[in-house]
Amino acid sequence: MTTSHARGIKQEVLNDSSVADYLQSYPDFFERNSQLLTKLRLPHLRDGGATVSLVERQVEVLRERNQSLERKLKELVDVARANDGLADRIHRLSQRLIRTRSLLDTINAVEASLREDFDAMHSVLVLFLAEAKSLEPLAGRFLRAGNVADADLKTFESLLQGGKPRCGQVRDVQRDYLFGKDSIAIGSLALTPLGQKGELGILAIGSSDAERFHPAMSTEFLSRIGELVTYALMR
Repeated sequence: MTTSHARGIKQEVLNDSSVADYLQSYPDFFERNSQLLTKLRLPHLRDGGATVSLVERQVEVLRERNQSLERKLKELVDVARANDGLADRIHRLSQRLIRTRSLLDTINAVEASLREDFDAMHSVLVLFLAEAKSLEPLAGRFLRAGNVADADLKTFESLLQGGKPRCGQVRDVQRDYLFGKDSIAIGSLALTPLGQKGELGILAIGSSDAERFHPAMSTEFLSRIGELVTYALMR
């Protein structure tokens, strides 16, 4: 029996948690006991059986952490560059819309910007304005005159009521209405209602890639585009 047991003192049992707590409480432990750094050996998990010193293992952990931070930084930089590019395109769209003098000019400016600035080759502007019908032949396939009472627009009812852009894979009935029944290449859509409750119409951008526009993506820039087009149409 040890002296501590003889005196009725309970001996503390060391485990991983208690050792970790101690080292966290005394971070200068290895500074005061530097000789241990070269004596402690750790298994090198990647080399099976080989061992490395505590210092070498710490360096490896810091290197891995640094690489992880570099990857995250690169992701943030890539996102920032993409956002800068989108902001620049929206700026060019604004400049085009400022120069318009008629409804037809506005429609053509939106179409040209989507095609040239945003590289959106599949886009449709559905307008509920009375003048839209007479402008259809002049604006080509980009413009479609619609009426909120049309049965074909029932599938867009929740979009219009919500008043916010939506992205996702395209429904057959929506694709057929917007792009025609021969446009089977459209796999996903970005839909932006124009007006507070979509009273002016819908701006639709399609992609052949089914994952290009997905429900989880941010719609902030789509909202800005929708606002710009709405203000231009209301002039």
